[in-house]
Amino acid sequence: EEQQMPKVSAHRSYSKVNQTPRRPFEADRLAAELKLCGQYGLRNKKEIWRVQKSVSSIRSAARELLTLDEHHSRRQFEGEALLDRLHRLGVLSADKNKLDYVLSLKLEDFLDRRLQTIIYKAGLAKSIHHARCLIL
Repeated sequence: EEQQMPKVSAHRSYSKVNQTPRRPFEADRLAAELKLCGQYGLRNKKEIWRVQKSVSSIRSAARELLTLDEHHSRRQFEGEALLDRLHRLGVLSADKNKLDYVLSLKLEDFLDRRLQTIIYKAGLAKSIHHARCLIL
């Protein structure tokens, strides 16, 4: 019997993972991004933009849910799911169990939870760049 390859559809729907800044040469933003790259040992600015995109989508989802009534089934169900995901990621502490806390999340909260940062802060690597080398 011949084994057939699984069929893969020709059309795939990819969603954007990052969003480039609207203004490419804004001095303040460029300086802030460079500082973050150095602080967290990132390879390029795209890594910052990727995290920024996920933070903005999480915050916009929370913003949308907060417009609904508190007892609305969608707000309760999706709100719980969103909070659970953030607790699992370790971005939100367990005592902060409200959607309002999601709006106060910053880019740094997510960057602090990267394996590279955790390894460096645990003292397993001499530098943040060394931590990146240890992860393979």
